[in-house]
Amino acid sequence: MKKVWIVDDDEEMIRAVQLMLRLLKHESRFFLGPRPAARAILAGEIPDLVILDINMPEVSGLDMLEFLRRRKETKDLPVVMLSTEAADVQVDRALAMGADAYVTKPVSIEELESAMQRAFKVRAK
Repeated sequence: MKKVWIVDDDEEMIRAVQLMLRLLKHESRFFLGPRPAARAILAGEIPDLVILDINMPEVSGLDMLEFLRRRKETKDLPVVMLSTEAADVQVDRALAMGADAYVTKPVSIEELESAMQRAFKVRAK
């Protein structure tokens, strides 16, 4: 059972993703935005994977991704971006910044599982 963090500002989306993760037999924890997730990481908590929204107030998911990639403890942490943004430029930017997979909302359980598998595979290399 993997520990998966969901970082999003949409509580309804968090509940939906948590249900999918439960069905996929993963443990989940959610954060309403990047700041509480960053505080948990700074306190030494590291999940097995992060599902990260891009568009959030104050601190974006891309800012959080940059924070994760700059830290020794999380530079190899698998990250799946989950966003309403489907434009190629946004997807390309997130992947160039170190995201391992990118899926758009609304997401199906099959899409989420596939993205998570890609992220784990990329970081296992």
